[in-house]
Amino acid sequence: MAKDTVEASRVRLQTTAINISPYHPVRITLVTPGKDTYRAFWIRDFSMAADSGFISQDELRYHLRLVCKCQVGPVDRLLKNGLRLPAWSIPDHINYDLTPVFYPGTYSSSDDQGNGTFGQLPPIDDHFEFVHMANALLKLSKSSAFLNDEIDDIKIIDRLCYAFESSTYEASTQLSETSEKERAVGFGFCDAEVHTGKLLFASLLRYRAAKELATMFNALRKHDRAEVYKQIAAKIKASLATVFAGEPKLKGWLKASTGISGQADVWGTIYALYLGLLDGDARKAAEAAVLRGVKEGTIVYEGAVRHVPTDLDYSPTTAWERSYSGIGTYQNGAYWHTPTGWLIKVLERLDKGQAVKIFNEFIKHLREQDFRKGGGAPWECFGKDGKAKQNPIYMASVALPYSVLKR
Repeated sequence: MAKDTVEASRVRLQTTAINISPYHPVRITLVTPGKDTYRAFWIRDFSMAADSGFISQDELRYHLRLVCKCQVGPVDRLLKNGLRLPAWSIPDHINYDLTPVFYPGTYSSSDDQGNGTFGQLPPIDDHFEFVHMANALLKLSKSSAFLNDEIDDIKIIDRLCYAFESSTYEASTQLSETSEKERAVGFGFCDAEVHTGKLLFASLLRYRAAKELATMFNALRKHDRAEVYKQIAAKIKASLATVFAGEPKLKGWLKASTGISGQADVWGTIYALYLGLLDGDARKAAEAAVLRGVKEGTIVYEGAVRHVPTDLDYSPTTAWERSYSGIGTYQNGAYWHTPTGWLIKVLERLDKGQAVKIFNEFIKHLREQDFRKGGGAPWECFGKDGKAKQNPIYMASVALPYSVLKR
């Protein structure tokens, strides 16, 4: 299903809008988030499928170079409605005409890209997913030569470093952060929610990107540069539990943010455990929270994962403190298979029976609603009892779990 969903997500175009020779200057294929759902190339969704084995070296190389071509240059760019693109920002998505869009919720690539609902600054996670795309190509090609390729006279490795530094973070902890006044979406799978302060999931992706940049610099035999990024990753790990763990009301879960919408973050907690970033009491409390959430049914349904445990919603009308979605829908309480692979791998260490149970529920759902048999699975997300289903044939719902579970 992962292979067929990736194929269904490919859009083949004829264009002369951009030339990033020598790769596909006229006839191109864009890998989109799913069939006829989001009609553009989204950086994070592509990155989430990059390790699946169903995206080729040429596709990885082309998409990476395309992002480089669309990256903001060395000077900030001001848009309408108080929006600002910091130097070296990475787009949120790239349209079929190959023009970059830096904010969710729009296909406009002009100076009018929204009113700030989805942030005054571009989403943070795309900068780190850009790094992950390059790391995926490094692993697949087994060569670091492409990192020295120049796009508009700037090496790809330098563009990756500039992107890594582009979004806001706290220097002492290296944790990603944002303010309410000049907000950036931290994680695209929460872009309809308002999070401020230090940001858990963006920080986890920053950690992964730092480790990957260290790997790339080691491959380039620039070990002193690699050490810089190893130290950044170490600072993030050392800071994580102190900032996001330990609040009694969260019952062991890490909180999503330190400002607005600081609710228990199921995805973030699971991913932190998957990455091995928690130790001691914080790890034990988080593992207990995950097991309790699975057994009590507060975080999973048909193998899919909710953002906030049902027993820790902010209020009866919203899961997050501030959301643009109704309760039980989209990122405000619907269920997603995107993080299911992380959950299964974490459970495999804690309680293999529960891991098998979640895996079987996931497969049962996919088989019963298989898009190849007239259904819509993999869905982007859905509610209980067939309600709030959204966007059929959604790539990340199978490509990311497959990438995790096949390892």
